[in-house]
Amino acid sequence: MITLAVNELIEDLTNNKIYRLLWMDETSTISYVIDVESSKALPRLMKIKELSQGLLEGIYVKLETQNGNQQRINDLTNKEREIRDNAWDLIKDLVQDEPSIYISELRGKEVRKLESEKQFARATLYKYLRRYWQGGKTTNCLIPNYRNSGAKGKQRRSGEKKRGRPRLGDTIGINVTGETKEIFRKAIKKYYLTDKRNTLTFAYKMMIKEFYAGEVRYENGIKYIAILDENIIPTMAQFKYWYEKEFNVEQVIKKRDGIKSFERNNRAILGSSTYETLGPGSRYQIDATVANIYLISSYNSDWIVGRPIIYFVIDVYSHLITGMYIGFEGPSWAGMMMAIANAASDKKEFCSSYGINISNEWWPSAHLPEIIIGDRGELEGYNVNSLINGLNISIENTPSFRPDWKGIVEKLFDTTQEKIKPFLPGYIQTDFGERGATDYRLQAKLTLEQYTKIIINFVLYYNKNYYMKNYARDTGMIEDNVKPTPIELWKWGINNRAGKLRKTDSNTVRFYLMPKDKATVTSKGIKFKGMLYSCEMAIKESWFVNARMNKSWKVDISYDPRNMDNIYLHTKAESLFEMCSLLEHQERYQGKVIDEIEQLIRTERDDYKKNEHAILQEEVNLFSNIEAIVKESVQIANQTQSKDITKTQKTKSIRENRKVEKVLQREQESFQLGIPQKNNNENIIDFKPSELDAETSETSLIKELFNKRRGLKRE
Repeated sequence: MITLAVNELIEDLTNNKIYRLLWMDETSTISYVIDVESSKALPRLMKIKELSQGLLEGIYVKLETQNGNQQRINDLTNKEREIRDNAWDLIKDLVQDEPSIYISELRGKEVRKLESEKQFARATLYKYLRRYWQGGKTTNCLIPNYRNSGAKGKQRRSGEKKRGRPRLGDTIGINVTGETKEIFRKAIKKYYLTDKRNTLTFAYKMMIKEFYAGEVRYENGIKYIAILDENIIPTMAQFKYWYEKEFNVEQVIKKRDGIKSFERNNRAILGSSTYETLGPGSRYQIDATVANIYLISSYNSDWIVGRPIIYFVIDVYSHLITGMYIGFEGPSWAGMMMAIANAASDKKEFCSSYGINISNEWWPSAHLPEIIIGDRGELEGYNVNSLINGLNISIENTPSFRPDWKGIVEKLFDTTQEKIKPFLPGYIQTDFGERGATDYRLQAKLTLEQYTKIIINFVLYYNKNYYMKNYARDTGMIEDNVKPTPIELWKWGINNRAGKLRKTDSNTVRFYLMPKDKATVTSKGIKFKGMLYSCEMAIKESWFVNARMNKSWKVDISYDPRNMDNIYLHTKAESLFEMCSLLEHQERYQGKVIDEIEQLIRTERDDYKKNEHAILQEEVNLFSNIEAIVKESVQIANQTQSKDITKTQKTKSIRENRKVEKVLQREQESFQLGIPQKNNNENIIDFKPSELDAETSETSLIKELFNKRRGLKRE
């Protein structure tokens, strides 16, 4: 199966164009690509089926992705950074609107709008968009190409003076011009890149015959072609130099022998992955695949959350599964990071967190390797080296068309799914999507945690029992009669081929591998993705008080997507980080993975949107009711209030009025068991404290009030 990834470079050998894959839809049906060499190129639609078929037939060839500007990020001048950042600020909203930005009509509308708002020329906007897409969809693609001025490392323009070393004879020769290169290109394709397997020398001679022929004459009926003077024809050395500079060896073999022959023969003679290793930990392979199963949310069993991504990390020497991760990250560095962290962690503790009790002998790997080899899609374009410098691990990317470099882990995915699929509800069968076929999404029953438990059990089975009939045991293994199962090969390798595995503090490993992001210090806590945290440092330094009095600010943090109970604040101390914990009133996020939390937040936001109109209606009704009560109250007050009382008289007795009102309210609200409740409006006493003698005491006032109330009851 052909695997395609965004940002991959694909050459169309039929028209010598190189395309970069910009975007693919979720169903792998359509994609958008761009010609990376054309100065006027724009994204165009291409079907995934067409790309895959072309790659299988050899019409298309994957190339190594190059991001030249990425290699000099650290030595950018201030001017270059300014130009890059300004260009990014200009187009960032456009390029993130995928796939709309790739559709001509929609793109034109947005560009015209931005042109008007930002007062930038349309040509400049398209230049930045083109540079961003053609260069690999990173902000550093917008770095100006000033350093290409002077053509350092590039081919020079041809002048009158002959370049290169002087010839030994009297001849001078010619410079290779653009016209000469085009002749070279035609000759190579016509006479060398064919299934006739002609030599390069033959291709050169045929080129001279066809393109550098002078006088033609016939002698005795035989045609003779006189070639041009040696001073005005290219040499074999020039032809060979240009060929080696322009043509990739892999392309040549595929074109001359066919892609299937290359896959079967040329690649195989390079050896197996196992022979490249010296012992356990010498090299780990890591890869990911989308599981053929739909899962449900642990929050709500009615929510179908889609298909998870499975990551496996395998020791090449023993084929032991040393790490795994299952989630919704990826395929990406975030998911790969989780798998690497798991490979370096204690498996007894890991299994225990899922309710599976094992001894360390059942799954003995808790180490980092010397080298990790992964897929270009996850590792390329991401500054992996800067992330794991502290762990001293080398990262290797698999080149295009080299699945055998990760053959062990890729084969494992097939083994896994074949072994467990009969037992899984929601598993996708081969007829998925066909007319009349079962909708397997509706059969989903397992949560992410439950599915992870199943995969853990498979891993334990595989490591112990997977018998590799074709594993080439070395002499020492044969002498010791080592059974070719992953765990036995691992144990033997530890005793006899040790030295490559590295044991590192788990906290340090996780810190260097965890995704990094920004959190916001607010008066309510350290806020990250809608969740609130606190830590000892923040409390000691009064962060939250300062945030309330002044304003919030950003801090650098790391986090583990598998469990958001804690985030890790970056510090300059030797400890590297300060752990921040969820606040108590955030308990609904406890023990949840970030995918489930984001799903919950999205669902709640969507639910609010659905009910927003109904809530607005109720709020309008509330306002209407309040207005009606106030209107009636104002009318009654206006009718009953005395007109001859001054403002001073009204306000000076507020305290006495309040006391009387309180006594009346207590009398009215007191519990009297067995006595029917009456409408007390008819017993209202027209009692005006302001008419009393100013010297009347509070006690006598209340006493007189009680006497009047008792008199009313006796009547």
